[in-house]
Amino acid sequence: MLANYFPVLIFLIVGLAAGILFLVLGNVLGPKRHYHEKDTPFECGFEAFENARMKFDVRYYLVAILFILFDLEVAFMIPWAVVFKDLMVSHGQFAFWSMFVFIVVLTVGFIYEWKKGALEWE
Repeated sequence: MLANYFPVLIFLIVGLAAGILFLVLGNVLGPKRHYHEKDTPFECGFEAFENARMKFDVRYYLVAILFILFDLEVAFMIPWAVVFKDLMVSHGQFAFWSMFVFIVVLTVGFIYEWKKGALEWE
């Protein structure tokens, strides 16, 4: 029984060893040059060393949420496309029309976001 898990154990050991090796090599051989532009925040668009209650632009978070939404859309469509022929044999036209409705709903949502200007960065 435990012999079945031996490849998993080897995989975990090799993965941990590779991760530790890459971290150590990056710290030993990597460049150590620090300068102002490299140390400034670039993801959120504002300095992190100010008052926590300051006003800031939420467009960054809106774009991030929209990216996650459409990324999940693709995550649902790829497995469906892979087994499409088998679904057509077993479920007939229901397999096609259920995904069609899914895509139509997401397309309507995308058009709504586009018309509202949620995808504009200015």
